[in-house]
Amino acid sequence: MHAAIIVKILGILLMIFSLLGNAPPLLVSVLYDDGASGAFLKATLVLFVAGLLLWLATAGRQKELSNRDGFLVVTLFWAVLGTAGCLPFIFSPSVELSITDAVFESISGLTTTGATVISGLDELPQSILFYRQLLQWLGGMGIIVLAVALLPMLGIGGMQLYRAESPGPVKDNKIVPRLAETAKSLWLLYLSLTVVCMLAYWAAGMSMFDAISHSFSTVAIGGFSTHDASIAYFDSPLIEFIAVFFMVVAGINFALHFLALQKRQLKHYLKDPELQFYTFILGTVSLITVVVLAADGTYDSLLEALRRGLFQVVSFATTTGYATADFNSWPLFLPYVLLYAAIIGACAGSTGGGMKVIRILLIFKQGFREVQRLIHPRAIIPIKLGKKVMSDRIVESVWGFFAVYVMAFMVMLLALLTTGLDIITAFSAVGACINNLGPGLSDVAQTYGALPSAAKWILCLAMLLGRLEVFTLLVLFTPMFWKR
Repeated sequence: MHAAIIVKILGILLMIFSLLGNAPPLLVSVLYDDGASGAFLKATLVLFVAGLLLWLATAGRQKELSNRDGFLVVTLFWAVLGTAGCLPFIFSPSVELSITDAVFESISGLTTTGATVISGLDELPQSILFYRQLLQWLGGMGIIVLAVALLPMLGIGGMQLYRAESPGPVKDNKIVPRLAETAKSLWLLYLSLTVVCMLAYWAAGMSMFDAISHSFSTVAIGGFSTHDASIAYFDSPLIEFIAVFFMVVAGINFALHFLALQKRQLKHYLKDPELQFYTFILGTVSLITVVVLAADGTYDSLLEALRRGLFQVVSFATTTGYATADFNSWPLFLPYVLLYAAIIGACAGSTGGGMKVIRILLIFKQGFREVQRLIHPRAIIPIKLGKKVMSDRIVESVWGFFAVYVMAFMVMLLALLTTGLDIITAFSAVGACINNLGPGLSDVAQTYGALPSAAKWILCLAMLLGRLEVFTLLVLFTPMFWKR
């Protein structure tokens, strides 16, 4: 364990975050003269000085990170920066959040969860609103990707950070030979997609401020909005269609998007097993939702049921969390169908949360193989994704992830129940936070502000677990990790 190098990296990340996170909203505050510029100036100063002191104390150290260092840096990165992001909320007199609420809002933003404790968004300064959206955009691809593009220039290797950030079975995301080049390519693609989304929102009737803000949270699959009513504020079928399109696109593995640009062809999308299963889930859940809404007469017409149902399914299934309807009051089992869709989540290598489609696909295939083995006990039946045979080691890791995920879910559910929450609120709150979704059911369908402080800290842990896909965080609590 190279403690000095870890401290050095954290110092660099704090300095980067102090500028990237606070300079843009500071500019917005000046442009709109909303009176919040002092909060961002203070936050910038505090974080930059703290980062600079950490860096100066370890500036002369040069060593390559080990795998264990990588796990620790990535976990500390999300925990430290998620906590550091609370400063503008604390310093701003217009928000009036407690430390618990400020940390919750910051971690929710950076992990792209979208759970909020703030109500009355329409009355807040534009710079505070913009800051919330920016947190999600920076967290969407993971500031860690930007960091691994910069750290090699500073003499610090980034491969271990990249591995720690991407645990479990994912496609070969090493798109180009050098890791730094990969990070730059992905960020360029991410930025380009954000710009196109922003222009589409603007052309559809959003103000430039709202278009930029919502493009951040749409491409990041975050779900924060500048209005309490979320996307429903605009009451525009065209804006909702644009949101649906970009949520679906952002939920696809970014490696596929990169290959589409690199090879200038789309046929690889059609051949990708995870994408096929992803579209099957979206289509099936959307069909069930629209049929139930239409049969129940929840809306006046089939077209309205299609509009509301499709948007809400895509928003939940991609773990974005936008709302255009009161899904909490939908009939029968529909609210739980949406929550289960969020548990599945988006594709690996996307900005979405959840367990990831590829893991669910492999679990189904493994389950089907066990049924076949009952019929043919001696048969050798490989599990394939497309034409590629999956090794038993990958299948075991998927089942291990699933088991740990379920255990973590149950422990946090019990912990929330001890704070006095009812079972529906507690279950949906854990599900929404560990899958980085945001809105839940019952008392957390709108905001989390009324929850006890203890419940909010538990949910902060759930958000970090979800962002780090469980293993990266839990590995730090094993004695083996700390042994030499």
